[in-house]
Amino acid sequence: MTAVTWAAVAAGAGLVLSLPYWLPRVVVALRVAIFARVNGDEGITAPGREVPVAEFRQVYGHPAANGRSRGAALSDLFWYWLAPGPEVHQEHLEPGPRYDDVARTTRQILAGPSRAEWTELVNRCTRRVLDELGEASVHQVRLRDLMMPVWAEVYHEVVFREPCPRPVRDLITGNADDVVSALKCTGLRHMDRRARLTAHLSERLANDPPPVPLPSTLTERERAYYLQGTFFNTAVVQMSEAMAHLLLALATHGDVQDRLRAGAEDSDYLDRVIDETLRHFPLFGVAHRITTGEIPRSGRPAIPAGSVLLFNYPEYQRSGMSAAERFDPDRWLAKDTRPSAYIPFGVSANRPCPARGFAVLTMRVAAEEVLRRFRLESSAEHTRSLPNRGPCLLVPHSAAPGGMRLRLAAMRLGDRWAAVPRSLTQLVLGTYMVWDARRQGLCRTYFADRPGGSAPTAVGSR
Repeated sequence: MTAVTWAAVAAGAGLVLSLPYWLPRVVVALRVAIFARVNGDEGITAPGREVPVAEFRQVYGHPAANGRSRGAALSDLFWYWLAPGPEVHQEHLEPGPRYDDVARTTRQILAGPSRAEWTELVNRCTRRVLDELGEASVHQVRLRDLMMPVWAEVYHEVVFREPCPRPVRDLITGNADDVVSALKCTGLRHMDRRARLTAHLSERLANDPPPVPLPSTLTERERAYYLQGTFFNTAVVQMSEAMAHLLLALATHGDVQDRLRAGAEDSDYLDRVIDETLRHFPLFGVAHRITTGEIPRSGRPAIPAGSVLLFNYPEYQRSGMSAAERFDPDRWLAKDTRPSAYIPFGVSANRPCPARGFAVLTMRVAAEEVLRRFRLESSAEHTRSLPNRGPCLLVPHSAAPGGMRLRLAAMRLGDRWAAVPRSLTQLVLGTYMVWDARRQGLCRTYFADRPGGSAPTAVGSR
């Protein structure tokens, strides 16, 4: 072989070997560009050039920033991902009597357990799921998958006030996993999985409804969709993702975990770890709202009615602080270092997360039970979107310290290379689902069929 040929072979080999270090990031950028194109030129990013950081909360909390689905092309995509029942999903209902009825019912259901009952329930469900693993050996798990059955059991008992049978738990986790996999574009939707849970909930509501009456403004079928979307999709997914981020942060920051296991000098340390986790890895990426009226601003042009506002949580929570990339729970101790741009559960004036009053409590309870049994170790990449589902080793405390080096090295290598086909899968499936969602136009068609005429032209649909 000539020198030129050898150089070409070496260059090709180098390109292949470097794939895990650049290809996933390129694909992420392409996917972001595709989703931005869906929004069209009228999408307004906050924080950004038109809505700076200083105006973020003011604009987000304005009464006119209350439209949710109607009039935004991106809504077709979210309704597509959240089907069945996106038209009664609490986060995607338009403001008005139906939203008020649904939100009130959600608050009533979640207000049922006291703090002591929440603590006992989450501890019991976490113990039961971990008991299925056993504590005698090292387990390699995906943290999101590990935690989903916990929250399936928790929210089933919160809604129905009785323990969750194993077959029902499997229905709930199958539905939740299918939705979140579609949202992350790692897999296509499987509507048969979702239909099985809908059928179960419809039968349950007909024969043995929950103690809290469900929204009177919804039909019988819509009530099943409401429970499926609000509790057995969003609640299960969000809490599982939150716990996966928390446990993976502990697994990749051994000093923080050691401090917790040794007994932190103050009882609030784990709460600060949770706050720091949610600051680094907010559960919401971009929340979109459609303005139903003009939003006036001092010294700047008003934001017109019909604008699509894109509230970027990660960007906002990184703003205005030093060493933002460092994972430092102690930054929450002092007033001058405590982050001010921090909205893990949204803003109170605009559809705040219903779980904001007890989410940290329940995360703390579940984490304490996991740490009581295992040491967490991981060498996997930790990103906000968590497409790898959080690879982690659960190491019994009886295991010899430092004996996981080879397994962690293999995990690091495997995680890097798994990102290559996964990112390509996300690009292909994400592009297809954007196209298919726009073709089906679930949100656009729904509002066009409502009494009162056609929906406004969706932004970016032309």
